[in-house]
Amino acid sequence: VQLQASGGGLVQAGGSLRLSCAASGDILSSWHIGWFRQAPGQERENVATITWRNGRTYYADSVKGRFAISRDVAKNTVNLQMNGLKPEDTAVYSCALRRSLAPTPISTFAYNYNDWGQGTQVTVSS
Repeated sequence: VQLQASGGGLVQAGGSLRLSCAASGDILSSWHIGWFRQAPGQERENVATITWRNGRTYYADSVKGRFAISRDVAKNTVNLQMNGLKPEDTAVYSCALRRSLAPTPISTFAYNYNDWGQGTQVTVSS
């Protein structure tokens, strides 16, 4: 499975962006897809993850109430709607696939994710 991320860009504080992650090939129901971000000099952070089976979600505290992750099973796509963007949201955002063998709790650790798409830059100006 290959992942293709899109939708980054430059936006003013308070604005919105929608990121998309398109997966080639079949996605098994036990798999998870997450969005991670990394700003210069900072650790990679899991901002949101969704389970493919039932759409269960996880959000980092820093984005709760502002970001929404969703999946489109027919299109093999995961979207991240980002509203109320802040300058501290500036980072390279990447989507990642976790090939869980069975239903399992969502993990926020990057090392648990097996496949990564290329990053897309999100820049929020103040």
